[in-house]
Amino acid sequence: MKLRKSIVLLSVILGLCTIPACFSPKVSLQTGDRIVFLGNSITQLGDDPGGFVSLVRDTLSARHPDMGLEIIGAGISGNKVPDLQKRLSTDVLALRPSVVFIYIGINDVWHSTMAWGGTPKDRYEEGLASIISRITAAGAEAVLCTPTVIGEHHDGTNPLDDMLDEYAGISRQVARTAGIPLLDLRKSFLKYLRTRNTENLEEGILTEDGVHLNTAGNRLVASEILHIFGELALD
Repeated sequence: MKLRKSIVLLSVILGLCTIPACFSPKVSLQTGDRIVFLGNSITQLGDDPGGFVSLVRDTLSARHPDMGLEIIGAGISGNKVPDLQKRLSTDVLALRPSVVFIYIGINDVWHSTMAWGGTPKDRYEEGLASIISRITAAGAEAVLCTPTVIGEHHDGTNPLDDMLDEYAGISRQVARTAGIPLLDLRKSFLKYLRTRNTENLEEGILTEDGVHLNTAGNRLVASEILHIFGELALD
């Protein structure tokens, strides 16, 4: 397997900048890349027709038919960071991926309101760092995504907004510390909702139920992923 280096890692190695000053989200596509999307039910549903994983697969295959790209969904409903740690070897590393997108955090926060519990902040941070370390040690590129929304009110009145912002902040810091690309989906979702959710609805703009993506949400996530590869967004 080819050892990959992201633009931001090369910049750090060459001493061209510090991570906070010029943190870059770009990843270069290479012929034969195997790209895996690791996550929870949002990613699992994203592998269905019209989901963001399928949209990325179809778009990259159409734009680069000779590159032999392989796009694989590895989402399981209900997963949190500790679950990803447990199945990383069998469900991801065994596939010998070139790039792994880690899209996690919603259940780590959301399940804190349920009997079985969420993920404490320290375990969330340590777990993400461990997952990233294992991916990069295997010679693959890791891309960390921030969690998106639990409710679509754009004015900070969703019950779990403060906690979700805190966990998104942890994800950002973990990515910076690891020197890997960050896909800040929470920032992208909030920006979209501030301009498009004019009635400040709880759901139905980017999600079906306040969490799981609808058509617009899947297209937004797919476009953000394409952007990280230096590709044009979906029409």
